[in-house]
Amino acid sequence: MNRFHFAKTNRAAIFFAMALLPSSLAYSQSKKDTVAKENKIEEVIVIGYGTQKKEAVTGSVSSLGGTALKEVPSANITDAIQGRLPGVDIGRTSTKPGAVQQIRIRGERSLTGSNDPLIVLDGIPFVGSLGDISPSDIKSLDILKDASATAIYGSRGANGVILITTNRGSKGQKARFTYNGYTGFQTIFSKYPVMDGPKFAKLRADAKMFTNAQDEFNDINTDWQDKYYGVGLMMNHDVGVAGGSEKGNYNFGVAYFQQNGVVPLQSYKRLSIRGSLDQEVSKFIKVGFSTNSNFSINDFNGVSGAPMLGYSPLVTPYNADGSPKTVMYSAIDQTALQTRGILESLGDAYADRTNAFSSYNNLYGELKIPGVEGLKYRLNVGLTYRNSNSGTYTGTGILNVNPATESSAGIGNSLTTQWVLENILSYDRTFGKHKISATALYSAEQTKYNSSYISARDVPIDAFQYFNLGHAQGEVTIDPNNQGYYKRGLMSFMGRALYQYDNRYMLTATVRSDGASVLAKGHQWHTYPAVSVGWNIANENFLKDSKYINLLKLRAGFGQTSNQSVGPYTTFGSLSTVPYNFGDEFVIGNYVNTASNARLGWEFSKTWNYGLDFTILNRRISGTLEYYITKTEQLLLSKGLPASSGLGSVTENVGASENKGFEISLNGTIFNNPDGFSWEVGGNLYANRNKITSLASGTDRNEGNLWFVGHNINALYDYQYVGLWQHGDPYLSVLEPGGNVGMIKVLYTGGYNADGTPIRAIGPADRQIIDTNPDFMGGFNTRLAYKNIDLSVVGAFQKGGVLISTLYGSSGYLNRLSGRGNNVDVDYWTEENPNVRYPKPGGMMSGDNPKYGSTLGLFDGSYVKIRTITVGYNFNRNTLENLGVNSLRLYVTVQNPFVFGSPYYRESGMDPEPNSRGNENQAVNSYKSNQLVIGTNNPSTRNYMMGLNLTF
Repeated sequence: MNRFHFAKTNRAAIFFAMALLPSSLAYSQSKKDTVAKENKIEEVIVIGYGTQKKEAVTGSVSSLGGTALKEVPSANITDAIQGRLPGVDIGRTSTKPGAVQQIRIRGERSLTGSNDPLIVLDGIPFVGSLGDISPSDIKSLDILKDASATAIYGSRGANGVILITTNRGSKGQKARFTYNGYTGFQTIFSKYPVMDGPKFAKLRADAKMFTNAQDEFNDINTDWQDKYYGVGLMMNHDVGVAGGSEKGNYNFGVAYFQQNGVVPLQSYKRLSIRGSLDQEVSKFIKVGFSTNSNFSINDFNGVSGAPMLGYSPLVTPYNADGSPKTVMYSAIDQTALQTRGILESLGDAYADRTNAFSSYNNLYGELKIPGVEGLKYRLNVGLTYRNSNSGTYTGTGILNVNPATESSAGIGNSLTTQWVLENILSYDRTFGKHKISATALYSAEQTKYNSSYISARDVPIDAFQYFNLGHAQGEVTIDPNNQGYYKRGLMSFMGRALYQYDNRYMLTATVRSDGASVLAKGHQWHTYPAVSVGWNIANENFLKDSKYINLLKLRAGFGQTSNQSVGPYTTFGSLSTVPYNFGDEFVIGNYVNTASNARLGWEFSKTWNYGLDFTILNRRISGTLEYYITKTEQLLLSKGLPASSGLGSVTENVGASENKGFEISLNGTIFNNPDGFSWEVGGNLYANRNKITSLASGTDRNEGNLWFVGHNINALYDYQYVGLWQHGDPYLSVLEPGGNVGMIKVLYTGGYNADGTPIRAIGPADRQIIDTNPDFMGGFNTRLAYKNIDLSVVGAFQKGGVLISTLYGSSGYLNRLSGRGNNVDVDYWTEENPNVRYPKPGGMMSGDNPKYGSTLGLFDGSYVKIRTITVGYNFNRNTLENLGVNSLRLYVTVQNPFVFGSPYYRESGMDPEPNSRGNENQAVNSYKSNQLVIGTNNPSTRNYMMGLNLTF
């Protein structure tokens, strides 16, 4: 090994040597000619039931450290990892305070089963919400993506695995205290693009369908959004202490987070307490525990601004005496007004609160087997308790056009308990050039859940709210459909062996066997294998002395996983109740609702994964290339039955799907001078091609569920917009009998007569299958630092795909173009303005909307977003040492500041990311729940924060 010695003061020379010379060189600052350890970073990856050096991993694993997670201050880690990891799609389901987003790893596989990944917290499967985990307590996050990596978790890992490791103390460390906190506020990213008074008055005049009501006047221009949305304050405080002795370590902390929404009354509060302790009892025995408990309060989660967006801008919010108007008359409608002032003045007359307490606990004992070096036995015990209590109350006449409407209240309770028992035997030894690591597992777990809901009417006084429904003067209802109970269990055996030879050739082999209680007897058990290999080419003789290539590893893997995510008792079928009169007697009858299936078994996925990992130029640039194919068969599918059966559906193993795609990630250090200028960059790009390959009974489509062989799981089935009918179009009367100039023109797919005329009118046969998945997605990040000042930017992008906006489509009732209620601000057809996208007001209708109005809600989903910009200052360590402080950092952050390249943003001025599930916040539910849309849920926000990180 070559050795160099530099004077302590010659920092420029030290930097030059460490940055440019090969990593096989060692450097010494000591005046004695001693050599430190080899300058080689050994990054460790959590792979489940153990860790492994990154250069030895053969499966597909993506990782993000706690420092990177802290670059995006947030209530939960879904916001922090969005756009940071290839193949991991974070879909926003809501912007309400405390909301947790949808996570998809390498696409969707199941049609009606769960597509959510497994979350493992400190080694134990986690049944709670990611919102229950304080982001500042996370040390690392590792995501297992392919079957060779996820197979160790069996059926629970069929949709990928998220491994979360929390902070722990270090042996021999003096007590170290930390404080991480921030405070800030959020505003709406943009207003919903609805019409102002003059534009709405003109629309009503052009439509000629409705006239002004008694409260409407054309000289009034009320912006109801100004009367509704406000500024939401947020803050987070996290205090911790960590340390250790010669034989143990500890870490304890408490965190408090609070966020008030931009929507009136909404707020989310969370108090978290965490702790961990590891202690060597003897030379052979080690014990410990970790606990994470939190209590949260979610207020007025059910408040929605949807009604307000349709309010007529021609109505003043005040009565003649200056008091707030509570009911308005608009066209043919009478509407109860909801403004910020009205909602905030309700006091005890209105309540909507959910309290939740969760406690996640892991205890372990570890025994080194005497006499056998490298052999250990570990017992993990996981205990989970999660309780939720909710209550709602609406006083007499509150938010209703009828002041005599009875008050109503409801209470709901749910309790989830889970225990997990894992017995793990592991063996790790190195014999010369051979390294062996083996793991055997036996585990059992059980989850119990029960819930209840009771509603009542005519509560005598507002002070009672929902706290004692026994005082209600009206009907108290216990609906059997709103009560629930289940118990489900899983038993598993697993064996995994990892072998390395000379750090060049790697092999990982796994066998897992699972037994699931929710499947039919005789079909509950399944055993499946996984294997992956790796070749570290950089350690071959012809490359190991290379000054430019530090890591070059080829990987290939195959594995099978399975999914048992159906509801308990699905195999038994189900009963429903119906009240009816039997003569003069009122009785409750029971009938079979879903059929039983004594053959219901596992849903299988087979995955092939190929990867290349590289690190070059003295570890300045690193990256990964991956390609995968996942084929899922015997899908757990709810199959509709003919009406003659007297049953609605049955769950069967039918159909198949396929996901294939590629992933690219690249990270680089352009400059690395701790005493000067440093610049780091990173990015990832990934694409997933998802399609259904077969359905039940050999059919190629299921139009009711929007499933089509050869197309996306989330495909749409609708007409294809091609423009508007104009004067002079020859076939309007043939294709659209009774239609009008200026109405929506859709694609005609039928035939033509000899003279060129269409043979029929446009009808259901002209609907098209529309694939919605994007062409590709990705993210990028960069960090620039000069001495103590740093700037970090995190962004994301998407190319193609279909963005669904229920504001512009027909399901949201905000683009009716009739003048009945306020309308999205669109450039619509008139005789003087014919070359536009939106149809003539008052033209041919389908129900309350323009005919084919659903086509107006589909947009190109492309965008480039800057998610976070952070500027920080790290105080000089020499100055801090005099104050007894280890580190102090101040920073300011803006989240969601800019959007580029988005057709939807250009059209509406709105954030192009979804804010609702497909079955929410619409007048008519037209889309599936896992299909994310832009709707009238809480609007997207722009957040401004200032914080500090302190260690002493």
